[in-house]
Amino acid sequence: MADLEYEKQAGGIVAGIDEVGRGPWAGPVVAAAVIIDPDRLPDALAAVIDDSKKLSAKKREIVAAQIPSCAEIGIGAATPAEIGELNILGATFRAMERAVRALPISPQFALVDGNRMPSLPFPARTIVKGDSISLSIAAASIIAKVTRDRIMTKLSQRYAGYGWETNSGYGTAQHSKALEEIGVTPHHRKSFAPIIKILSLD
Repeated sequence: MADLEYEKQAGGIVAGIDEVGRGPWAGPVVAAAVIIDPDRLPDALAAVIDDSKKLSAKKREIVAAQIPSCAEIGIGAATPAEIGELNILGATFRAMERAVRALPISPQFALVDGNRMPSLPFPARTIVKGDSISLSIAAASIIAKVTRDRIMTKLSQRYAGYGWETNSGYGTAQHSKALEEIGVTPHHRKSFAPIIKILSLD
């Protein structure tokens, strides 16, 4: 269960950073940075903040709506074009750096999910599976996931047929069939193998 032990060890103003959307064929990669104020964090909310992948979509929405009451939040994204330019890791770091810059206050330390570190203007540490260990990272994973799912649902209204409202741009059978029948959109990641394959057939 996630808690604030790593945040307490770091001391000061600590941001948890996580991203979502490294694997999809379409859409941006989205990152969030979250600074939790332990004095404003209700026990009931602390008990349900967890890795976003462990929560249902409905539960994520409910928890995401409550996090701003006890935290400062910054959100950043990198576009499919930037993913093509920088590769997915570089684009992920750019999204994380943008999320940190979007925070209304400056952290003194960051906890970053994973084992690779973006360029940050203050000390930080990486934590493998941090979204299951650190409450700040878990909260960031929820905010990032909810934000990205909303983006993909909105895009699905303009680009029907790909199933983005349910698959969030990931490579499902419906998505693959739509690529073959409808083609590639401006929101597809043209550096990803399935998209390269479709484009090579044109």
